[in-house]
Amino acid sequence: MTKCVLLLSVVMLGTIPLVGVRADPSKTPQETAQPHVNSSNRGGPVHQDISYGTAGGHPLLLDVYEPEAHTDLRPAVVLIHGGGWTSFDKSIMRAMATFLAQSGFVAFSVDYRLFHGNENLWPTQLEDVQRAVRWIRANAAKYRVDPDHIGAFGHSAGGQLAALLGMEDTRDNSDRALAKYSSRVQAVVDVSGPSDLTSHRDPDGDVFLTAFFGGDYAQRPEVWQDASPVFHVSKKASPFLIVHGTQDTDVPLARSQELAGKLKQARVPVKLVTVEDVHTFRTPEANKRLALETQAFFFQYLHSGNLR
Repeated sequence: MTKCVLLLSVVMLGTIPLVGVRADPSKTPQETAQPHVNSSNRGGPVHQDISYGTAGGHPLLLDVYEPEAHTDLRPAVVLIHGGGWTSFDKSIMRAMATFLAQSGFVAFSVDYRLFHGNENLWPTQLEDVQRAVRWIRANAAKYRVDPDHIGAFGHSAGGQLAALLGMEDTRDNSDRALAKYSSRVQAVVDVSGPSDLTSHRDPDGDVFLTAFFGGDYAQRPEVWQDASPVFHVSKKASPFLIVHGTQDTDVPLARSQELAGKLKQARVPVKLVTVEDVHTFRTPEANKRLALETQAFFFQYLHSGNLR
């Protein structure tokens, strides 16, 4: 068996998908900045519940999945969970984080503030994941990360956030300790992400987004566009891998096709991969394709000498 197949057999035992795993509802994020280390995976150590900042009196947490010990600096990937900006946590990215660590990347699976009631309206979520990227750069030496070679991987709402990390500069630069660090990543894997929230809307979605954005599209079009990656495409955007299911009824494939088309027009390297699956990939075939495409993409764009 090849190394790639061996790695895939580890992270896909049974039918564990690499995206769309539902978090255990009985678990809540630990409200502590004290990490603990689990070295049971076949990569390097896993450092859990590390605080990368504080918001509302509670720490923002991430998990670090390291490759096996190595003296060189390693490229890193930030993994961002989905859940409609309202649910789930960093634990649902465990399988992909493990796979990437076994592939030689330092994987950071991050939590961000979730929208509930009138709390944490947009762009809170983007500000949090931007802060996470800057924190990684500030702590690069500790985890032997190459700060100039950081990618982002996200599914669904996490895909939307990952896309913006490859397009946008820092929003909230009030933390003086992180002020000198960039939040922009060098490569993006966007899986089933909503890229245009202004078009092909439905009544139920409009109700939610009106609350999330603090007003309907007629009242606050600039906010709706601000949250839509298609409005941020420019020639400065980082390279993209976009993966989408042809049977996705939650986020239509057309949204990813639109984003890929705009990136091509801007002459940004982009690859659109379609798989025969639904929004949260369920089949081993789709998850294997996602894993191998992601691995090859990050090898291409995050290893030294391969950046455009």
